[in-house]
Amino acid sequence: MARAPRDARLETREARGRLSARHEPYWRQIHDGLFLGYRKTKGGGSWHVRTYEGGKYRKRKLALADDNADADGVSVLSYRQAMEKAMEGIAPERVYGYTVGQALDDYLTEIEARSKSYAETKQKAEQHIREPLAALEVGRLTAARIRKWLNGVAATDSDDPEDKRKRKATANRVLTVLKAALNHAYRDGKVDSDSAWRRVQPFQNVDQPRIRYLTHDEARRLVNAAVPEFRPLLRAALLTGCRYGELAAMVAADYDPDAGTVRVREAKGGPGRHVHLTDEGRQLFDRLTAGKKRGDRMFTRDGGGVWGKSHQHRFMRDACSQAGIDPPIGFHVLRHTYGSMLAAKGVPLQVIARALGHADTRMTERHYAHLQPDYVAEQVRAHLPEFGGGDDDGVVSMRGQP
Repeated sequence: MARAPRDARLETREARGRLSARHEPYWRQIHDGLFLGYRKTKGGGSWHVRTYEGGKYRKRKLALADDNADADGVSVLSYRQAMEKAMEGIAPERVYGYTVGQALDDYLTEIEARSKSYAETKQKAEQHIREPLAALEVGRLTAARIRKWLNGVAATDSDDPEDKRKRKATANRVLTVLKAALNHAYRDGKVDSDSAWRRVQPFQNVDQPRIRYLTHDEARRLVNAAVPEFRPLLRAALLTGCRYGELAAMVAADYDPDAGTVRVREAKGGPGRHVHLTDEGRQLFDRLTAGKKRGDRMFTRDGGGVWGKSHQHRFMRDACSQAGIDPPIGFHVLRHTYGSMLAAKGVPLQVIARALGHADTRMTERHYAHLQPDYVAEQVRAHLPEFGGGDDDGVVSMRGQP
């Protein structure tokens, strides 16, 4: 008999020991509409099964897990025994073929040591692919089944066209991960054909984002409308292009007054960077670090508390309301404003990419290239003569011609 669907989180005592205790089990789909779950408690764990019947999920406990005692096949079960018990009555050949879940596991193992995007790829796989598709046999996949899954990933309750575009763009990125895993399985000879997923095309014309950014006047109004404890964060974001989390984590030692830079120690999806400051930026960070020890937080709330993960949301809403910015913006729009204002002044995209911490110029081009002064347009408008074609006297003007 071929091996059962794997799950590195649940297969061994050691792996389960690293999980956090919680009331909701860690679920692993093992068949259409059937899930095996492991509920972790401080004293050990237990196996549960979840079925989807009549539009509702039904849960029941199977037995204790072999965390603290050897499995006996009855009251204490290993991962394999729990899976077999959960799947009683299901034909083995429908479960134990080479599955999408195994294809994901093999692909992730392959790229773990050599891909910088491993963590992001794994997150997409776990969040969007594993539960709905993992138990399906790769050899029995159809294009229709993959399209149904893809449409589910793209589904949203929002009527906002931009929200719909974002969901479809996300679905496209997840589809890329699924295809990469399935292609890896195909190259390794685990499946005879790749035609099912080759026939599934991504959503078209959804990858170009609609970037929101503030005008200079809107930025001034927003800063002035913010409460005093939040105002330094807003100004710093506009003067550095840093993300909220990057600013909230800064300490006094991150500012170098001699070089006129501020350091981002850990950036999203990449290494840290040094951001060069204008004179206004230097003045701001001089005030923020005055009298502080090197390890003190740069930005603090009234009373000395730190800015937490979501503390900015309410302050942004209030500042937008007071400044008359409608619809209100999120903090990340300040980063786009920084990049947009540089692009509008003709700053090279390579420079903007470095300032924002982008790995290359592709993201920068997508967001800001259209804002740069167009050399071609300027040259055409400056040098092409007029040819008339609408004057009442019918005289063709040849301005600039001999």
